[in-house]
Amino acid sequence: MSEMKRAHNFNAGPAGLPLEVMLQAQAELLDYKGTGMSIIEMSHRSKEFEAMINEAEADMRELLAIPANYKVLFMQGGASLQFSTIPMNFRPAGASADYIVTGAWSKKALQEAQKLGAVHASADMKAANYNGLPASLALDPKAAYLYYCSNETIHGVEFFHTPKAPAGVELICDSSSDFMSRPVDISQYAYFYAGAQKNVGPAGVVIGILREDMLARVPANLPVMLDYKVQAENNSLYNTPPCFSIYMVGLVMKWIKKMGGLAGIEARNTAKSGLIYKTIDSSGGFFKGHAQPEARSRMNVTFRLPTEELEAQFAAEAKKQNMIGLKGHRSVGGLRASIYNAVELSDVEVLTQFMQEFQKKNG
Repeated sequence: MSEMKRAHNFNAGPAGLPLEVMLQAQAELLDYKGTGMSIIEMSHRSKEFEAMINEAEADMRELLAIPANYKVLFMQGGASLQFSTIPMNFRPAGASADYIVTGAWSKKALQEAQKLGAVHASADMKAANYNGLPASLALDPKAAYLYYCSNETIHGVEFFHTPKAPAGVELICDSSSDFMSRPVDISQYAYFYAGAQKNVGPAGVVIGILREDMLARVPANLPVMLDYKVQAENNSLYNTPPCFSIYMVGLVMKWIKKMGGLAGIEARNTAKSGLIYKTIDSSGGFFKGHAQPEARSRMNVTFRLPTEELEAQFAAEAKKQNMIGLKGHRSVGGLRASIYNAVELSDVEVLTQFMQEFQKKNG
């Protein structure tokens, strides 16, 4: 293992996982806990698998302090399928829903919900090129729910407060790219969900945390795999779930506990993002952050250089030094460093040193 050369992985997702988690998965790949089988070979109805998924849920409940009246669901289809599933389950016929549009993913969620019924944009930050959070919201007191994305991966904008919905309007959050990166008060939400492949596991599983009384809203005759009530009643085991992805999520939960829980993870993430933003702010304008300072994401640091040619050169030279994934999303360009939970401070130090050297050569 001493010869192994791991990349400085700044990919936006799927993203890096903790090395010790990867090594444990490697060690258990052929023989999971003496069964003589891999976790990816065994029945999801076996006592070993059920013990694993229950333990993963229990650790998540402990870390997030999830109240007892919430269900934890492990589902397939990723966060993008949730864009349709949420209005199908929670928006009654004839009702509307409010969406706060702060970037590409909340916009996609709104567009999918529009296909199935009435929606209203309580705010849309498009005119500001999605570089910040709305100063105010135009809220419908009769909306079925208020939906937002807590961290916009593409634009690098993150909520550090919880939007307040009108009385009687439920709050729903897509937390895909800042899930388990800091403490969250789950009790404020009717439904809180995340794709795993940023902070807590590989692609293939989406985690939903659902207040039980919301199940009364679910209409009859939904497609069975899009019915939250079916998923909840079957403890996520109605059909074969994404077994290996759930197993990896369970290992990451153990790792987060070892790192000091979500408070420890938040301190770690604050230090990493702070170092990059300090480098940007002290560059005299050579590096320009996309997001407004009060909305800067701790997970996805988006920035530009004076020219697109320099941006391409930056990404190419960084790749030669084993820094991967720094090109911005194809829809917006620029550069982006995704620094999810598993990214080490040492990785960020390599990046910021490179940024300073690059400026000296090209500034």
